[in-house]
Amino acid sequence: MAELTPMMQQYLKTKEEYKDCILFYRLGDFYEMFFDDAVTVSKELELTLTGKSCGLEERAPMCGVPYHAVDGYLNRLVAKGYKVAICEQMEDPKMAKGLVKRDVVRIVTPGTNLDIQSLDNTKNNYIMCIVYVANRYGLSIADVTTGEYLLTEVDTPNRLTDELYKFAPAEIICNESFYMSGLNLDEMKERLGTAVYFLDAWYFDDTLCRQTLTEHFHVNSLEGLGLSDYDCGIIASGALLKYLEETQRNSLSHLSRLTTYVTGNYMILDNATRRNLELVETLREKQKRGSLLWVLDKTKTAMGARTLRKYIEQPLIDKRQITDRLDAVEELKENAISREEIREYLGPIYDLERLMGKITYGSANPRDLSAFQSSLSMLPHVKYILEEMQSDLLKEIYKKMDPMEELCSLIESAIAEDPPLAMKEGGIIREGYSEEVDRLRKAKSEGKDWLAELETKERENTGIKNLRIRFNKVFGYYLEVTNSFKDMVPDYYIRKQTLANAERYTIPELKELEEQILGAEDRLCALEYDLYCEVRSQIAEEMTRIQTTAKAVAKLDALASLALIAERNNYVRPKINEKGVIDIKDGRHPVVEKMIPNDLFIANDTYLDDRKKRISIITGPNMAGKSTYMRQTALIVLMAQIGSFIPASSGNIGLVDRIFTRVGASDDLASGQSTFMVEMNEVANILHNATSKSLLILDEIGRGTSTFDGLSIAWAVVEHISSSRLLGAKTLFATHYHELTELEGKIDNVNNYCIAVKEKGDEIVFLRKIVQGGADKSYGIQVAKLAGVPDSVIARAKEIVEELTEADITERVRDIAVQGPEQKRKRKKRPDDVDLAQFSLFDTVKDDDVLEELKGLDISHMTPMDALNTLYQLQKKLENRW
Repeated sequence: MAELTPMMQQYLKTKEEYKDCILFYRLGDFYEMFFDDAVTVSKELELTLTGKSCGLEERAPMCGVPYHAVDGYLNRLVAKGYKVAICEQMEDPKMAKGLVKRDVVRIVTPGTNLDIQSLDNTKNNYIMCIVYVANRYGLSIADVTTGEYLLTEVDTPNRLTDELYKFAPAEIICNESFYMSGLNLDEMKERLGTAVYFLDAWYFDDTLCRQTLTEHFHVNSLEGLGLSDYDCGIIASGALLKYLEETQRNSLSHLSRLTTYVTGNYMILDNATRRNLELVETLREKQKRGSLLWVLDKTKTAMGARTLRKYIEQPLIDKRQITDRLDAVEELKENAISREEIREYLGPIYDLERLMGKITYGSANPRDLSAFQSSLSMLPHVKYILEEMQSDLLKEIYKKMDPMEELCSLIESAIAEDPPLAMKEGGIIREGYSEEVDRLRKAKSEGKDWLAELETKERENTGIKNLRIRFNKVFGYYLEVTNSFKDMVPDYYIRKQTLANAERYTIPELKELEEQILGAEDRLCALEYDLYCEVRSQIAEEMTRIQTTAKAVAKLDALASLALIAERNNYVRPKINEKGVIDIKDGRHPVVEKMIPNDLFIANDTYLDDRKKRISIITGPNMAGKSTYMRQTALIVLMAQIGSFIPASSGNIGLVDRIFTRVGASDDLASGQSTFMVEMNEVANILHNATSKSLLILDEIGRGTSTFDGLSIAWAVVEHISSSRLLGAKTLFATHYHELTELEGKIDNVNNYCIAVKEKGDEIVFLRKIVQGGADKSYGIQVAKLAGVPDSVIARAKEIVEELTEADITERVRDIAVQGPEQKRKRKKRPDDVDLAQFSLFDTVKDDDVLEELKGLDISHMTPMDALNTLYQLQKKLENRW
């Protein structure tokens, strides 16, 4: 390194400490990148790649971005999964002796990005630490922008996956053991868009993790934090906190509370269910519009939007908690005037949680404090209205909401009414707050009067009518004279700069005024900055009060949104029971009904229980509304368990611990899995993890394979679910296998339902109404006609379906395939074409082994599935002999 320039030596030394980061190295008004970093950044951000002499034979590759526009470039790199280390100048270059001191002040990663402009204010930006130790997973989750800090433990990969999809972290850090645990990390990165980093083993040292936590929370023992039962979780939360300390290089005091939670305290929703029910985004477009969140979210604040999103993603399973929310929603619904007043006052409230994060970090600008003050000024009005409320949850919110009048008064008296964005250029402190600021400000304003007087005097003395006194940061104050008057400039004017159309001068008197004015300005800016920092620190000291109030405001906003939607959409309060009964009258799909104009949505009833009505087999044509009906049932149950009113005329909802869905078909080509394999993986997951308290939504199980195999699997799945000994979960099961309707009466808790259809010749009309009984056909050809399939294809399909209904499909398809659509099919009558009532099978077969096998069957000990398979094998034997 001897031949390198001193500056480049400093750069490479810093880069060596942050090998896994792109180093933004501050040089004057730019952040520069060199060598490999420059090549990477120029490619990712489409910047021009240049070179810089560095003492080596070849110039060092270099690119850079202006410091005042760095956030945009930084966000783009972080969004692509890069870590970026910000290396700042630690002293004023004018005051530096030799090389300017520089140091890394912060490392920006996907999970620690603090730029509010680049984040979705309705979503948390989580970072998650996962530790895999002795077949257990410790999880710790934090949002550094809001101060949320959580801890839990899970014992299976499936439970871990559920948590991953629930929080959808922007960044995951983990130990090497987790990498070896067998989870498909590439799939996780792909589906969640998550950056995954493996940390060195020392981060996960048990002693270090415990010490990090005790020092941060100022306690002697972790038992005081309620962490004694979370050995694995302690390592995860300690490692996460250490990582944040290493990357943020700043106070993390806003991570003021480590909250433990148990996954079993909430309804568990796997990734397939979240996607199929379109809870927070649509399945295809990944947009909010068309999701349940889109329907329910009428919140006024960013905090409220995030809270409502959490409600939807974490439904409750405790009856008392659900009832408390329903009580609050009902009271807000019934008191519409008070609710709308509350919502009106909530409107101007900024994101207190993220503002508090910026204040703690020391990055909040004067306008942030002004926004904070205007937000606090709304709280007394909200609290006054809440005083009348009687429900327990609203009373609790009332108690926790602290108006903090003294902070509001402090900011109002200290910060100017319309402050600038910059913190070090003055104009921040309100007049009357500081005598010294007022004195310096007066000197500054009087200085301008002095300059005006000098300008007038020099015009008169010289006769130059357009003489002006101007200022810039390079030359300070100067006299500017255009070229048309430069012959009139007196000898005592000292030239400072020549321009194309003017000359700039100074005189001793102007120099004296400059020193007085600029001295006052410099002292004023420094003093205003110091006073501003004092105010900001005073606010930061009240962090716990502010966070508690912010959570109360967020909860109130979410509940008010649910109340407003209940009123607007004609929702009703559901009853909650623990007896396993789901009884919905006139249920509606909350999203689909908003998409259909003129209230044309057809409502349907649902009844499921743990006895005679455990499984509903639903048949009917495609497009008739089977999937919509099943999804609406799942959504109504979920809405009830988040504490929302439901789209129905009445509802009595039995608590469920999980909702599973197997809906739709899609190949997973990236992992080499066919439609059927994806389907079977989802079915296996459901059968392994569902309980008797779960709700299952199964749509067309077995359709991805041959008819007999598919029917067999669907039949066996229904048998398995119906058995209280094996599973016994409440299930809605849609199918085109009409043979499954035979299970009604044979299994006492299976019931048949179908979608009503009205036929008009070859035309069909979907009535969208669920009625008792099974459908006798699927109307597939009529649906194809509705879809616009050519008439010739429709006519041919009708011919084929007639033949297939007369014969066994597995044998007849070969004959049909070789015959043209116009060819007359004069077939020789085969034994299987004869009316079986008048045909003796055993007279035709000379060998009696089939007969003997049939006689030897013990029918009383055969399941319906075994009987169906045995008949199929006997049939094949007979066919092979003809």
